Amino acid sequence: MSLFLSQLFNGLTTGLLLALISTGLTIIYGTLGVINFAHGALFVVGGYAGYTVYGLTESFVLALAGGAAVALACGLVIERGLMRKFYSRPPEDQILVTFGLSIILIEIIRGIYGGVSLSVSPPEWGMGIAKIGSLIYPMYRLETLAIAAVTLLVLYFILYRTSLGLVVRAGIEDAQMVDALGINIKRAFLVVFGLGAMAAGFAGVVNSPIVALTPDMGFRYLVESFVVVVIGGVGSFPGAIVGGIIAGEILSLTAMVNPQYSDVMLFVAMALVLVFRPQGLMGQEGRE
Repeated sequence: MSLFLSQLFNGLTTGLLLALISTGLTIIYGTLGVINFAHGALFVVGGYAGYTVYGLTESFVLALAGGAAVALACGLVIERGLMRKFYSRPPEDQILVTFGLSIILIEIIRGIYGGVSLSVSPPEWGMGIAKIGSLIYPMYRLETLAIAAVTLLVLYFILYRTSLGLVVRAGIEDAQMVDALGINIKRAFLVVFGLGAMAAGFAGVVNSPIVALTPDMGFRYLVESFVVVVIGGVGSFPGAIVGGIIAGEILSLTAMVNPQYSDVMLFVAMALVLVFRPQGLMGQEGRE
């Protein structure tokens, strides 16, 4: 029972982190129609930037801010300098250019930090263990749940309680109509891309004390994030959260039985959703 409860908590932690990454991915795709294969690389960029800031300042809070800021800056530069030219291009062009950007970013990271894995120690306030009944659980993983949950609440507030969020959600439904109403949709798109990148970078820093940093780690999280988006529904913020939790629990509970089948069961779940509810659990019918 203790192992089962521990895996439940692990799944919730993994799920909320996947939800945080997938939120940026689904907002970018839902608003801009861009299949961003560089999203996993931005997760890695944020993680390594946070590692550098943490080493210089010994402050994990500053590391979180630094990783998110560097990922945000990368996202703004990518959108302003390149992606804006590809919004009207075919999806395969978007896939190729973002995949190429991903390789470039990863190789820059590899050139700076090397190809070996780097470990990040939890902050002082994340050291030790917590006892919940009969369950003994690492303190930092519990705090990761709180950090991810609060961040998702902030993103929810931005999307559903601000004028920017109103423009973004309207842009998801009909970007041409928003533009026709005189709203600077290009500026909104820039902010959307930057927020998506920042969410990925922030998640990279939060995850770094749990999983060692490697330059290639972003590809796995990218694939899992796409699965989360498919399960939850494209363009749906609540869907990203629900899909992330489902994916995290599938990965964690399957690993308790046989770790080799974790990814298999995740893709089985995605296939079942595509068969019985192609728009995703919380997506809108007709959206592709």
